[in-house]
Amino acid sequence: MSGMSPPSKARIRVPLGHSSAHRMASAVRWGDGTTAPVSEVVASEVPVALVYNGVDHVVMMVTPENLDEFAVGFSLSEGIVDGVGDVTAIRRSDLAVGIRLELAIPEPFAERLFARQRNLAGRTGCGLCGIARIEDALRPLPPAPSVPALRAAAIDRAVLALPAWQVINQATGSVHAAAFADRDGAIRAVREDVGRHNALDKLIGAVAAAGWNPAEGFALVTSRCSMEMVQKAVTAGFAILASISAPTALAIDLAEGAGLTLAAFARGDGCTLYAHPDRIRP
Repeated sequence: MSGMSPPSKARIRVPLGHSSAHRMASAVRWGDGTTAPVSEVVASEVPVALVYNGVDHVVMMVTPENLDEFAVGFSLSEGIVDGVGDVTAIRRSDLAVGIRLELAIPEPFAERLFARQRNLAGRTGCGLCGIARIEDALRPLPPAPSVPALRAAAIDRAVLALPAWQVINQATGSVHAAAFADRDGAIRAVREDVGRHNALDKLIGAVAAAGWNPAEGFALVTSRCSMEMVQKAVTAGFAILASISAPTALAIDLAEGAGLTLAAFARGDGCTLYAHPDRIRP
């Protein structure tokens, strides 16, 4: 249409002090030929910048809850540091357009990180955006720890118990969860996020902060199991990773090579074992 000018560019501003995992949103409900105004609970999603020793590293879209655990878990699962004690400080700054987390790590780790020359631009559904080299995407993985076989019923127990722990998802219906369960299938911790990678990073941070040994239980995720989820689980020290959805071919290959037991389609009545099935017994 002539005479119309394009809309002016507007910068999206996130309210200062944003810390809620969800908020209310006004909407219109349509059904049976009628409409009605409604208020709905929606999950929060904000840009979170991770800065190591003063150098910007990555911006991820994250649910603003358990951010210290996210920062530590990301640092561990990406191989930036070797242990939870290597993150010596975390300083948070709430900005007009997001949250900045400044992490202090020992200089040798910082030099190793900067040598990668990675410039990530993370998104909710993408764990590899911005990686410059294939070698960085498919980094070498440590061998998964050797652990006794786990009863299959433990995975079923954790899967059936998990929904009660998903508080944010109960309210919004739009976030992933990652859980740590012990060898009996009793859930010890759950973390939620709009991003499946973020949820697992938060869980890894929580397990590390609590001083738990990941090999003394297993990780359970509510998303598909892609190669990044395998990378993070193995790097964090898990021996068993279970998912309620399907794995990718590369996830299976990486799990097989690293010695990780990969269980998928875990729905509470059994699962499909794609790698190292010997760790699961009747």
